[in-house]
This record gives sequence, structure tokens and C-alpha cells, in this order.
Amino acid sequence: MQPPIPESAQAFSRLMQSHRSIRQYEDRPVDAALIDQVLVESLAGSSSSGNLNMVSVIKTADPERKAHLCELHFGQPMVLQAPLVLTFCADSFRTRQWLAQREARLNFGNLLSWHVAAFDAIILSQTAALALESHGLGVCYMGTTLHSMGAIAAYLECPDHCLPVTSMVVGWPAETPAQRDRLPGGAWIHEERYQRPSAEDIDRHFESREVKGWDRYRSMGPEMIERMDALGISSLAQYYTSDIKYAPHVFERDSAALREVMEKAGFLP
Repeated sequence: MQPPIPESAQAFSRLMQSHRSIRQYEDRPVDAALIDQVLVESLAGSSSSGNLNMVSVIKTADPERKAHLCELHFGQPMVLQAPLVLTFCADSFRTRQWLAQREARLNFGNLLSWHVAAFDAIILSQTAALALESHGLGVCYMGTTLHSMGAIAAYLECPDHCLPVTSMVVGWPAETPAQRDRLPGGAWIHEERYQRPSAEDIDRHFESREVKGWDRYRSMGPEMIERMDALGISSLAQYYTSDIKYAPHVFERDSAALREVMEKAGFLP
């Protein structure tokens, strides 16, 4: 007989099921003390490799500074509308300074250390996202952080061995969008070893996504439909690697730029 599900587990399940990416916000501030409390508790509630805590979070609430961040995040309106932007950084600068001041052997200025710090920053950001949502706040991650990593790092005055990994806007939601669909568990949960999907598996696992995603993007209006049609886009897969969405040549260009930024920051030779 299965034991009863604890109320805390039920509440957490409801929280995860209520997640939405919020892009429209009410014109009212968030309490700075609440944000600090959530961030401190989120670090306590997140795993950290070696307990090194090689992360930093930069809060941006000043309207003028948010306006510049908006430019660096490709002009996304939610950056201006939300009262707060949080930039999560992979930060081994502080740890390396501590080592130097204690006459310890210097480390954490290499690719492995980048992964340690970057993954810790991502873990922290997701814990913080759930914590913020539990208080009724809305959040939206911004993948543009990686594409503008160097410019954002420079604007936020990040030292060497400290780079932004992800950012999110935070505020009180002014919309209640439907929850986005995800791939079914059978597509990505594997037993014992990786199970390579067959062509039939791909068709089955992506069937719902292709319908809902295609309808979502086509519903953005006549201009989007015209752009799709002009590029000969006839499926969701084609849209995702088109010049409208995630163009391969842009990813190649920005990958090279990201490598250069990591080299300058000391994470790559």
C-alpha cells in the first residue's frame, strides 16, 4: 500500500504545474528584502559543487540601467516592463581571490571550473525561479544572455573569471498564459542506458508539439505568417532553424564570440 502523499509534496507539484513564462507585468515594484530573502534561501536550498558557491547574482532595478540591458537582450519589452532583472553569473573570481589571500594553490580558472560555476548558477536560478513563483511573482528566463554574454559582462562590470550565464525578469504578472506543452516522458526518460529513438518514435513524441507549436507561432499574426511563407517554412522544425528563430549561422557566429569571451575571462586557454 502506498503511503499518503505529504501535503508539502502536493503543494510543490501544484507549484511546478503552475509554472508559466510571464512576459507582461503590472506597474508595481517588488520588495527588495523579499528578493534578497528568496535568493539567500535559494542558495541554501540548491546543490553546490564542493560547497564552493561559485555564483553571483546581479540585481538591476534602475530604469535607465534596465533600458540598456533591454538593448543587450535584443529589445525584449518585458525587460522594461518588469521591475527587476536578475543576472546569474558563473563566478570563480571570488574563490580565486580567497585562495590567493590564504596562500593556497591557485585553481578554478579553466574549462572544468567554468562548468562547475555555470552549472551551479543554473541550479540556483531554477531554485530561485520556483521560490519566486511560490510568492506569486512571475519570471521569464532570457536565453539572450548567452548571445550577449560579453556585452552584458562588460556593462555589469564583471571581473575576470566571472561571466553571466542566464538572466530572468521578475515582477507581478499581468497575464495568465496557458501552460506550454513539453515533450512526453517517453521521449527523454531512459531506463539503464540511452534508448535511441526510431523514426516512428520521433513522429510519435513530437506529434502534439508540432501541432500546438505550429498553431502558436502562426497565431502571432499576419506579419509572422507572411515571413514564414516568404521563407518557405511549412513545419515547426523548419521554423526553429529558420532565420526567424534559431538560424544556424547565427549560432555559429555567437558560439565563436562566446568562446572568445570565455578566453578573455580566463576560463579557456
